Amino acid sequence: MSDLMGAPDLSSFSMRDLFRMEADGLTQSLTATLLELERAPARPDLLEECMRAAHSLKGAARIVDLHAAVTVAHAMEDLFVAAQRGETVLDRMRIDRLLGGVDLLSALSRAPDQESEAERAAWQSDADRFAAELNAPVDAGTVIAAPAVPVPTPTEDPLDRSLRVSAENLNRMLDLAGETLVETHQLRPFEQSLLRLKRMQREASVSLDALEAALPLDQLDDRARTALSRLRDQLSACRQHLGDRLGHLESRNHRSSDLAHRLYHQALMVRMRPFADGLGGFPRMVRDIAHELGKQVRLEISGERTQVDRDILERLEAPLGHLLRNALDHGLESPEERLMAGKLPEGVIRLSAGHHAGALQVVVEDDGRGIDLAKLRATVIARGLSPEDTAARLSESELLEFLFLPGFTMKEGVTQISGRGVGLDVVQEMIRQVRGLVRITARPGEGTRFKLELPLTLSVVRSLLVSIGGEPYAFPFAHIARALKLPLAQVKVMEGRQYIELEGQAVGLVAAHQVLGCAPAPVEEAGQDLSVVLLGGAGGLYGVVVDRFVGGAELVVRPLDPRLGKIKDIGAAALTEDGEPLLIVDVDDMIRSLEKLSASDRLGTVGGQAPAQGGSQRKRVLVVDDSFTVRELERKLLDHHGYHVEVAVDGMDGWNALRGGQFDLVISDIDMPRMDGIELVRRIRADAALHAMPVMILSYKDREEDRQRGLEVGADYYLTKGSFQNNAMIDAVVDLIGEAVS
Repeated sequence: MSDLMGAPDLSSFSMRDLFRMEADGLTQSLTATLLELERAPARPDLLEECMRAAHSLKGAARIVDLHAAVTVAHAMEDLFVAAQRGETVLDRMRIDRLLGGVDLLSALSRAPDQESEAERAAWQSDADRFAAELNAPVDAGTVIAAPAVPVPTPTEDPLDRSLRVSAENLNRMLDLAGETLVETHQLRPFEQSLLRLKRMQREASVSLDALEAALPLDQLDDRARTALSRLRDQLSACRQHLGDRLGHLESRNHRSSDLAHRLYHQALMVRMRPFADGLGGFPRMVRDIAHELGKQVRLEISGERTQVDRDILERLEAPLGHLLRNALDHGLESPEERLMAGKLPEGVIRLSAGHHAGALQVVVEDDGRGIDLAKLRATVIARGLSPEDTAARLSESELLEFLFLPGFTMKEGVTQISGRGVGLDVVQEMIRQVRGLVRITARPGEGTRFKLELPLTLSVVRSLLVSIGGEPYAFPFAHIARALKLPLAQVKVMEGRQYIELEGQAVGLVAAHQVLGCAPAPVEEAGQDLSVVLLGGAGGLYGVVVDRFVGGAELVVRPLDPRLGKIKDIGAAALTEDGEPLLIVDVDDMIRSLEKLSASDRLGTVGGQAPAQGGSQRKRVLVVDDSFTVRELERKLLDHHGYHVEVAVDGMDGWNALRGGQFDLVISDIDMPRMDGIELVRRIRADAALHAMPVMILSYKDREEDRQRGLEVGADYYLTKGSFQNNAMIDAVVDLIGEAVS
């Protein structure tokens, strides 16, 4: 295992493992340097770097007794030395062969530790063939076929003071850092309470002064005067002590808050990797495809050090590969076409990354022919994607959106590189999955530009916090078209549907509590102004009316337990800075819900208040579960159906709550620390005051023996947690204790 505080401990690695690690780094270096040598074949520093890399590979391969790799590396080293002496020139054909040698070395480094004699002989045969061909004369018309071995992808090198850590452990560390940050905010209310206590002491001193002034001191005996003096001294001492403690607390609070923020941001940075780590074999890919197409292309990369969330970086590989191939095949012209257009024969593709306005921006652009909008419009019409009169009115941005449709292509033929209409739809789908955006800028005759706007990390989401039905929810900023407040008087009605006019567009209004299936806003939160979140979909804009805006926040995303399945309209959970749990809205899912409500003509009204319930009382339910996520989902679901809910974190906590409060129903998990659900039910049935209490078990365990065990100890219902996906739990609650209000 590696040591976090210093150099990694390599004792657990075999010699072959160490060779693989070294070979990964050296072959990546060789590939990059060879691509530079192709442009400057005689640069001494590049030749020296290649020669040393080949020499190091040869020595390392000899140590692990990998003779085939020794043969390949030795042949490459000899060629580099000959180039240094001016005896040969590393032209394009030689570079092709050298890159083939790099691929062969990569494949050899990944060979199993225990190879059969036949496998060793096959590898050695390939190595000998490579060595013989490397220095053979190259016919200018010869096409060098790429070897059938995988091109290595970048890996972390433990030799470079790095550490291999699982994504699960990284996420857990970030969660703990986030919880630490939340906990530090709990000191603030305590500090405020001490300040109130200090003010109360000051008021007590003033009252004592007033009392002393009102008393006839000349009529007080020595005992009374001594008591007054002692009281004044004690109050003064208390004020002094409290002031000192309060100052100490303020200092500690500031330091712990600062430390928690630094810990959280450092934990967040552990998830970040430089953009260069995700570039993989792109330079090599661009070079090889350009040669195959007979084009001269230079790939310029900038922003390699830009920090990117490791999950986003992994997902970027396929979309960037599609965009680069798209630029090579569709965007850039042949050298002859470029010369006729007054351009240099060599085309340029620029790939850049950077942070801007709290987001990651990745740009892929070329200086090629651009997009022929007239041809694109004609293709849209020819494929029956839009009527001719409608297509004629489409704006440039609307027209370019057709490029992202699955199967859409403007190429007339199919090649190995493109023409099947697979590519840009993959790009858009990936961007959508990570809550990002992609924009196209077309400059006919000058080039095409794709700009990807992505969140800096998938672990933290910048969100608008709102209140719905008295509960906090979060809408990711990246998916909000706009948020606004407007007077209720601006709401209009047409054909029974409420809407507002916004910049000449009619935007339908939907109450958030109707979409989420929860109770309307409490009376104190209802008002004459509407708080509206605008969400955009294919069918246009929707205005989701929430109870009120709370503010913006950066939330640490906590994924929901996968065993719960997909929760309608909800994407994840989080904690506010005050430690209050909330749910993060899945905006795409909510838009689909809005479209279904609209299509089925089931939209309710907005701006109303919950009906008065007179003297009725809400029935009380105790939820007992050690899972934070499950507790919150049960609590919100029951609360949305009108029940008053309290929660307990395990069986013991639940037992204490039952003995100290009045409840109509208990819903409990089985597996919990301190006291499990079976023991809790057993105690309830044995208690004279609680034995008639209805009890429901809600567990992940769905085996018949588990169900039978729960019912035998006295549970009235045994449901699995898949019941969240339908109304089974609520139906069971109603069956046991009736509707929420009595």
